[in-house]
Parts: sequence; structure tokens; C-alpha cells
Amino acid sequence: MFRTLPGVVTVALGSVLSVAAPVQAAPALRFQSVQYDSPGRDDRSGGSLNAEWIALVNTGPAAVRLNGWRIGDGIRTYTFQDVTIAGKGGVIYLHTGRGTDTATHRYWNSGNYVWNNTGDTATLRNRAGGVHDTCLWGRQSGRTSVIC
Repeated sequence: MFRTLPGVVTVALGSVLSVAAPVQAAPALRFQSVQYDSPGRDDRSGGSLNAEWIALVNTGPAAVRLNGWRIGDGIRTYTFQDVTIAGKGGVIYLHTGRGTDTATHRYWNSGNYVWNNTGDTATLRNRAGGVHDTCLWGRQSGRTSVIC
């Protein structure tokens, strides 16, 4: 109950206190390395295609579900399905060729090489399509892989 004094205007203000949900930090995922030129002759054999790979590492403490995350080179895109990368140094390898997916090895199922030997850029995109990380390399004499 309010008591009104003569000559005083009483105003009741209503306010809504809203508490924002905590902002979740982006997962600590990044490219670890890439084998962009498979050893030996580029003959498009299963062994040669699968010797071309790119690896993701999770440096954060929590496992990350990769469903809907994508890796691409600007032309081709691989979309992760139902897979989780372990926390604290968990690694997943994405091989270019065909194979049976496991918890740590995924297969693009491509009959052609994905990564250019003379230089390329790999882009990791989150479920929403935002760029999360990139790894790029140029012509490097005597090198067939890089640490991103």
C-alpha cells in the first residue's frame, strides 16, 4: 500500500530483470596437420587416396559432437555425421578415399584427390556455416605435409 503525500507524484516503475544465458565458448577445435601429397605415385588407388588426409584436434577439456560441421577446400565439402571428437587432445583424421568410418578415422569417399599439392586452403566450418579455423599451404619443395 502506498501513502500519497500532498504535492508529491508517485510513480510505480515496473521492470523485468532478464538474465542472459551464459555464452558458450567456441569449441577448442583446430586443424592439426594435413598430408596433402600422398607418398608414392598419385595413381588414385585406395591406398594412395587414403594416404591423403587432414586431421582435427580438440585441445579443450570437453568432447565435441561434430554432427553438421564441415571441412572444405572451396570446391568440395565434407560434412561430418554422427561423430564425437574426444577432449584433451582427441584427434580425428579425414581421409580422402573410401573406407569404413571409425571414431577416429573418417572417409570422404572421393575417387579424386582433394588437397592440391601446389597449395591449398582447408576451411573448418561449424554447424551454422561460420568459419572456425583454416589451414593453408603453398608450394613447398620436398614437403608433403604441414602442421597447421
